[in-house]
Amino acid sequence: PMIYYPLSTLMLAGIRDVLIITTPGDKGLFFKLLGDGSKFGINIEFSIQENPTGLPEAFIIGEKFIGDSDACLILGDNIFHSDTFVNKYLIPSFERKIPTVFGYHVSDPERYGVVEFDKDLNVLSIEEKPTTPKSNYAITGLYVFDKKAPSIAKDLTPSARGETEIVDILNFYLKENNLKVELLGRGVSWLDTGTHGSLHEASSYIEVLENRQGLKIACIEEIAFQKGYISKEQLLT
Repeated sequence: PMIYYPLSTLMLAGIRDVLIITTPGDKGLFFKLLGDGSKFGINIEFSIQENPTGLPEAFIIGEKFIGDSDACLILGDNIFHSDTFVNKYLIPSFERKIPTVFGYHVSDPERYGVVEFDKDLNVLSIEEKPTTPKSNYAITGLYVFDKKAPSIAKDLTPSARGETEIVDILNFYLKENNLKVELLGRGVSWLDTGTHGSLHEASSYIEVLENRQGLKIACIEEIAFQKGYISKEQLLT
């Protein structure tokens, strides 16, 4: 199931409190699959987004869950794969305590949200699908924000398409000169599975690697055991 990929990323980074925001119709399926997370040694809670009113609503829905903590948002259709990704990019972004986006080099940046930055990786601008991109780095579906994200989200005005936009949260931090970018290296694979074609490509990518190596990708039971969250007996059952 796709949910295993973003969940495995969070678990590898040491995150043990996870809020899954889903639809009324899908909540039961996710709960049947994952339960409350105790079988993986983590805490999973669920909240409902009744209508697709924009990514920033995740922070409003999750305000109580977030509390005074920093928050990491990862979209359910994003896959990050590399043996260096978590330790080299994700965990340092937590430790820095500065809101962070993750840039990925693409050949067609005009199809994405594009981040411009200086030599110190301070974000200079963010543009959505620009005709003249200022860099070749697309913004991925992974964001590290501070505890102010819910209050920022509450003050946003919906765009022309009737939804609040994640780029507006980013621009808030940008105006405060408080936004960094982590540039993911060539050895990192970022797959966005939001279309049938891209889901098929991701399936083929995972199948090739798993068949060649004989190892499972995004096996959250294995991650839980390696992290010491569950015992060998729990793993085997």
